[in-house]
Amino acid sequence: MNRWSKLFFSATIPLLIFAADKNNFSNPHTIYSDVGADKKQISDMLDAFHAAAAKADFEEYFNYFTEDAVFIGTDATENWSKKDFMAFSKTYFDRGSAWSFTSLDRHIYFGNNNDIAWFDELLNTQMKICRGSGVVVEQNNEWKVQQYVLSMTIPNSESDEIIKIKTNIEDSIIRSLSGK
Repeated sequence: MNRWSKLFFSATIPLLIFAADKNNFSNPHTIYSDVGADKKQISDMLDAFHAAAAKADFEEYFNYFTEDAVFIGTDATENWSKKDFMAFSKTYFDRGSAWSFTSLDRHIYFGNNNDIAWFDELLNTQMKICRGSGVVVEQNNEWKVQQYVLSMTIPNSESDEIIKIKTNIEDSIIRSLSGK
């Protein structure tokens, strides 16, 4: 191989590699940042979010929410804006103990541009195992809770008994929401 051929190949190969990598980054489904680092940040934020409630730190807890966040609780009537959830929760925080949730298992997933993620987690709570799920968004280099949904878990083998317990209460809610 002559000197020009060697020069051509030594210059062309890095360009081809660069071009191939550039094509990968133009794919709209490619995640651009370090997902592992973002997962850790989100997980740490959710742990701190739960810890703030456990120590009844009202300001810290609600700083983890976006301004237009929604909290959906275990009761069918609990679908609160941040402002409404703050009003509901204030008495719990004022007494010095709100609630204590500890994550037992957590999964975090990302959208295409890595500035939105969703999660689900099993929680150890005073209500036994609950499931938390929600959406977090990146705002000013911080992850914030946009939506949080808290659900009680029910063993499938106990569903019939639970349905009996909630039927009278929830039938009226069903009638009200369905307009009947």
